[in-house]
Amino acid sequence: MKARVNWVEDVMFVAESDSGHAIVLDGAPASGGRNMGMRPMELMALGVGSCSSYDVVTILKKAKQRVIACEAEVTAERVDTTPAVFESMHLHFKVTGIDLSEKHVKRAVELSADKYCSASIMMKNAGVKVTHDFEVIEAEG
Repeated sequence: MKARVNWVEDVMFVAESDSGHAIVLDGAPASGGRNMGMRPMELMALGVGSCSSYDVVTILKKAKQRVIACEAEVTAERVDTTPAVFESMHLHFKVTGIDLSEKHVKRAVELSADKYCSASIMMKNAGVKVTHDFEVIEAEG
């Protein structure tokens, strides 16, 4: 995997993945930015939420569950020192579907947390307390 990060101005950067996708990162005005993009640590938290969501949806689809939507609310806390690393991260999944099995959703979240989500497991290995929970929302169908 390769990526490039190019400085634009002040504290704004454009990051481009090897697959050709780009994202703007910028700081708050108090830090010399113009608030034109995500902060790097926000992007890291979103990476964990996205990685785990990918797993949950994929596992549920393989289990023939009728998933309509999956939202992961990511709440992250950082230490109050420099470097301001994450000390904890919580992922709350809202999984919507037709006749979803709560047992299957629970298992999908557990498999992502313990076996498949590289980003989440990497955070845990770095000492971040990562927790997960979920709710199942029944859709009309």
